[in-house]
Amino acid sequence: MKILVTGGSGLVGSGIKRVTNNYSKGHYLYEGREFYFATSSDGNLVNYEETKSLFEKIKPTHVIHLAAKVGGLFSNLRQNVEFFNDNMDINRNVLHCCYLYKVEKCISCLSTCIFPNKTTYPIDETMIHNGGPHESNIGYSYAKRMIDVINHCYNSQYGCNFTSIIPTNIYGPNDNFNIEDGHVIPGLIHKCYLAKEKNEDFVIWGSGTPLRQFIYADDLARLILWCLDNYDNHEPIILSVDEEDEVSIKEVALLVAKHMNFEGNIVFDSSKSDGQFKKTANNKKLRSIYPDYKFQSIENGIKTTCDWFKKNFENARK
Repeated sequence: MKILVTGGSGLVGSGIKRVTNNYSKGHYLYEGREFYFATSSDGNLVNYEETKSLFEKIKPTHVIHLAAKVGGLFSNLRQNVEFFNDNMDINRNVLHCCYLYKVEKCISCLSTCIFPNKTTYPIDETMIHNGGPHESNIGYSYAKRMIDVINHCYNSQYGCNFTSIIPTNIYGPNDNFNIEDGHVIPGLIHKCYLAKEKNEDFVIWGSGTPLRQFIYADDLARLILWCLDNYDNHEPIILSVDEEDEVSIKEVALLVAKHMNFEGNIVFDSSKSDGQFKKTANNKKLRSIYPDYKFQSIENGIKTTCDWFKKNFENARK
């Protein structure tokens, strides 16, 4: 089995590397499988010919499609057009090449932001197309949502085994810690680091009241590898911690401050947008198939990520 991982140097790709953890002769080997972690240096997936060249070179039997143009709330607000266009091109190119090169299975990574803004909670896999997503990231959300449409089209027309996973908010080592363009946890960690260094207030954008479910990158990596063997339905599956593990942004900020050993003032700037208040996801489908999976606690995950960032500050993406 030869597995191509697009977006191989990103947050989730790095998690898969840590979980497989067996590097030999330029390749990651895990339980008899060979992984190829593609990065932007291997080809620009927005470009069809470069995408096709990558598939021609690797000739994968399986694909874990993680590559995407991603960003936090504020970069999405500024660049909805770019997020839509680039992600549509990436997804069309990768999935069409999976078809052309007769890939046995492709697992694509979606996001809970694809769900309707006006909905009932908790959300589940049947509710994806029940209304428009939140306006704050409408470009990215619709482009990601279309992966589900493309999967259904290739499955019904050609019988392709294309499926998708929907993780909740992912965090961990090797994330993008850019304060403006990164996601919430890495942005808070970087901001807290700087506040401590400069002896300034730790300022959190927004009220701190929105609620989120966070999944540690290594947990997601293990579940993706599990899906590779155990999930063949073309309908998507939510990979998430349980509903009772949902936490507020304020709780997250306090954990970051604790594990960054920050002892200064913590300020919530309510003049900044909170974005969507909640996206509570139901992981009943996952639990019905894999009931015993134990997730990393949010405290342990944040501590590990804070420790990694402090150790790797100079080279971290920021």
